Amino acid sequence: MVLLNKYKKIQEQLNIIGKSEKIREVVELIISVAPTNISVLITGESGVGKEVVAKAIHQLSPRRDKPMVSVNCGAIPEGLLESELFGHERGAFTGAIATKKGYFELADGGTIFLDEIGEMPLHTQVKLLRVLETGEFMRVGSGELRQVDVRVLAATNRDLNEMVQKNKFRKDLYYRLKAVTIEVPPLRERKEDIPMLLEHFVQQAIQNNRIEFKGFTPDALKVIMEYDWPGNVRELKNFVESIVVLSAGKMVDGQMVREHLKHYEDVEEIPQALPIPMHKSAEQAERELIYKALLSLGVEIREMRQLLESINNRLNHPVREREIEDIDIQDDEVVPIEEMEKQMIRKALLKFHGNKRKAANALQISERTLYRKLKEYGIQ
Repeated sequence: MVLLNKYKKIQEQLNIIGKSEKIREVVELIISVAPTNISVLITGESGVGKEVVAKAIHQLSPRRDKPMVSVNCGAIPEGLLESELFGHERGAFTGAIATKKGYFELADGGTIFLDEIGEMPLHTQVKLLRVLETGEFMRVGSGELRQVDVRVLAATNRDLNEMVQKNKFRKDLYYRLKAVTIEVPPLRERKEDIPMLLEHFVQQAIQNNRIEFKGFTPDALKVIMEYDWPGNVRELKNFVESIVVLSAGKMVDGQMVREHLKHYEDVEEIPQALPIPMHKSAEQAERELIYKALLSLGVEIREMRQLLESINNRLNHPVREREIEDIDIQDDEVVPIEEMEKQMIRKALLKFHGNKRKAANALQISERTLYRKLKEYGIQ
């Protein structure tokens, strides 16, 4: 009982919610590795709470009073990642109007958390390995070696071992990172934790939105417990925030939960609606893949005609007559291709309630590309 109370206090301190044996094992590993300087690889599906584990390790470490810098390697364009991590000198490249410290320098003495490490380009992996081994790095555009004292925590939802076999991830870096591996279990494997998580997120939603919430009926709780939560804890949190607001002052029943969870169903296989010509640039292929995905999202036939005409005008690929016959459209209804792209991205984000990974999958583009386009178009 004393041991259970000890774990309960530590979990409350670290904001790790759950009473399952799997979560207890994760907490034990956190307690074991936190006082050391060893690198840790945190694995698990998207949304399981890998960053929560990283923050917990930092909180329990001797570095707790120093910075913890979190970096999503999949959200930074490949050409900028090295500069963001290691900094750059003034004039190192176009747009480098001033010297800038990178994340490693900002985290000196503390911890750096590299999320989505599997998205890091191979040439940047070489420089990361050097920092891990020697603590040394060079800013982009500089020949001066700099020294930092930083603990590296990394996370991924990808199979790095498989990526190593396919030469998409460096073997030496993989073995350096996986000296200690903490695997965070998916929510479907620890369903006994759902009631505690549900209560926690409900209280958060009530406080954040200052609204009254009547609670869930037994049938609603049964549906919630039976659902597999493919988006894991993040999906559960989003679900709670949404349904608490939408049902303010009402008791949530099973039917309401079933209707709401329809928005979180896995994306079905996207049909091959458009031919994809070969011999084109990455940007051209990217745009056409977005257009293909748009068809699966249920756009109207008028938008389909705009889509085909835009591709024809922009890429100079012939559009087959049978694809557009019997469709009537006025010339003044054609909109710029960038505006169409914005609309597609917004529709995908709305469909999946802001879940960028699902939106990117539906649009058949990488999450890195989606983040870049969100920044490019100023989409919040």
